[in-house]
Amino acid sequence: MSCATCHNPDKGWTDQMGVSIGIDGHTGGRSAPTVVNTAYGKTMFWDGRAPSLEGQAQGPIQNPIEMGKQSYEDIVKRLRAVPGYKDQFEKVFGTDVTLDGMAKAIATYERVAALSGNSKFDKYNVGGELTALSESEKRGMVLFGLRLRGDDEFKPNVTLKKADCTSCHSGSNFTNEQFHNIGVGWNAEKNDFADYGRFVISPIGSKNNAELGAFKTPTVREIEKTGPYMHDGSMKTLEEVVEHYNKGGNPNPALDKDIKKLNLTDAEKADVVAFLKALTGEEVKVALPTLPPGADGKSPNPQAALTPPPLKAAANVFHPGVQR
Repeated sequence: MSCATCHNPDKGWTDQMGVSIGIDGHTGGRSAPTVVNTAYGKTMFWDGRAPSLEGQAQGPIQNPIEMGKQSYEDIVKRLRAVPGYKDQFEKVFGTDVTLDGMAKAIATYERVAALSGNSKFDKYNVGGELTALSESEKRGMVLFGLRLRGDDEFKPNVTLKKADCTSCHSGSNFTNEQFHNIGVGWNAEKNDFADYGRFVISPIGSKNNAELGAFKTPTVREIEKTGPYMHDGSMKTLEEVVEHYNKGGNPNPALDKDIKKLNLTDAEKADVVAFLKALTGEEVKVALPTLPPGADGKSPNPQAALTPPPLKAAANVFHPGVQR
């Protein structure tokens, strides 16, 4: 297992699986979110429980479902047994291997490598060719909630923000970094959520029912590559996602006030999907590293870690607020 097992650069920095498979084939109940553009994020994980990339990096390595039940002390001892890591830590941090240094190193890598930009939308938006976006993508852009460039004479003939995407997917990274209940995971028969989301991590005494079933708004940059979608991977296609919003989500007691029926036509839904795909950035190939030899003198093969382990027949169940 490695970070890249679930956050593969060739798969939009995710694993393209509905629910991620962890150590020994165990599974949780959440999909691995992309780490693309997390450099700009305010909180990490679907429930926002980590305040930084450094904080996030310390979670999976000691999670019994994700990378195995082990203490931070065990992890540091194992890394200190790798001469190459000891040398690099001494050079960069002036110390032996530490948990703090490890977290900083991983977070720094994500900030400089896991980036998305110069998509068709960006090329159009920053003054490039007006033809950078197709007519369908331009209509989808307006439906999404963004205006065309002032010098673009194209007439989209659709209602601005009819799809109401920018209520949550706003800003240059297309996320407001907030948490919303859109009805995913609601079981009407049981009158309950499969996963309580943000509500779980709220401090006792300040829990808010509006946070029940609420999850962080993900960026929609690279969205074409990061399916299946939603925190539980329950939607396989962008068409399913758009239809979910079009119908007004799944009604439940904590449904976000901005989730309502959109009444998009089939053509308009197709245009929104077309615009979402126009947010795919320039492909950046990430070369696999040459890992330093361990205490046994052997170097692990990073290629092997890109393939998730086989699913265990009787996999662990999700522990709320723990995985992803």
